[in-house]
Amino acid sequence: MSSPDQAAQLRLIAVEDSADDVELLRLALLRHGMRFTLRSALDEQGFLVALSDPVDAVLCDYSLPAFSPYRALELIRSVQPEVPLIVLTRAVGEEAAVALLRAGACDFFLKNRIDLVPAGLERVLRERRLERERRRVQVQLEQAYSRLSRVSARLVDAQERERAWIARELHDELGQTLAGVVLQLGAAQRSADPGQARENLQAALTLSRSAMEQVRSMSFSLKPPQLELLGLSATVRGAAERLLDPAGVHGRFEVRGAEPRDGSPRWIAVVRVAQEAVLNAIRHAAPAKVLVRLHFHPEGALTLIVADDGCGFDVAGTLAGGPSDENFGLYGMIERAELAGGRLRLVSRQGRGSCAILRFPATDEHGGHR
Repeated sequence: MSSPDQAAQLRLIAVEDSADDVELLRLALLRHGMRFTLRSALDEQGFLVALSDPVDAVLCDYSLPAFSPYRALELIRSVQPEVPLIVLTRAVGEEAAVALLRAGACDFFLKNRIDLVPAGLERVLRERRLERERRRVQVQLEQAYSRLSRVSARLVDAQERERAWIARELHDELGQTLAGVVLQLGAAQRSADPGQARENLQAALTLSRSAMEQVRSMSFSLKPPQLELLGLSATVRGAAERLLDPAGVHGRFEVRGAEPRDGSPRWIAVVRVAQEAVLNAIRHAAPAKVLVRLHFHPEGALTLIVADDGCGFDVAGTLAGGPSDENFGLYGMIERAELAGGRLRLVSRQGRGSCAILRFPATDEHGGHR
């Protein structure tokens, strides 16, 4: 009976010096409903010729006068190492069978039970496919673990940089402003001249307002308050305009689809990526125009596009070698997107502008990604 594993036509090699045995093997496979091509080889030279084409499995006679299954295994390993070998014999001792299996043969069958070969062949091929799939998944897991380790390390680095930035802002900006407030209030308290005291109080009031503005600016840098009040579209537009307008760059903002009423935790990542992409364009690309487009797809999927008509850059060359001071902003965008469950793609050509495309997949009812 045909198996789902045998839907495709199998490419088989029979290393056999008996035409009758080859025909019996062919009939057994046909009776089992298998689709296949069967090439015969009598010796090493013929086997190498047959092995030069893609092969799914080799069936080899154990007792050929000038060729052996052991030699067949050596040649398979050197040419197509994934191809399984099954040994056919009229009689074999237990020690010989164990030695064959240890050498790499997948199975062996007695020729007087050739009817068992098709099912055995299906099992061997199925096991090989499962093993290949296991190895593929293992490689993917190792790559994912390595990638996660790199992202985690860069996240820690980014957190330290952010903490250092906050410390500098508090010390250099807000700290000095508040120190000025204290000095002016102290001067007003000590002054015997009412007019001078009023001047000191006015200076303290001005500095206090400056401190409030600095706090608001830092608060926006950490989390835009408009995000919860106005939604994602307005926040992204406002963030882009605050960068584009002072730079004299024309900005175009587009929204497609209906913005969900309920916000998403990943929206903050969208705002940050939009800010960084616009800032990179202004700093490095000298654009005349920048397009910012938000596309709300069904079921929570989202796409952000930031495109400019600037000078462009070599994406692969810029990202080569891992994060550095020169590409830290780009890697920060990529990592922020990945940590939020999205994927960022950078497209650019010298003299043809640049485009950052951030995509988030649809979410399920619990907020997870589909």
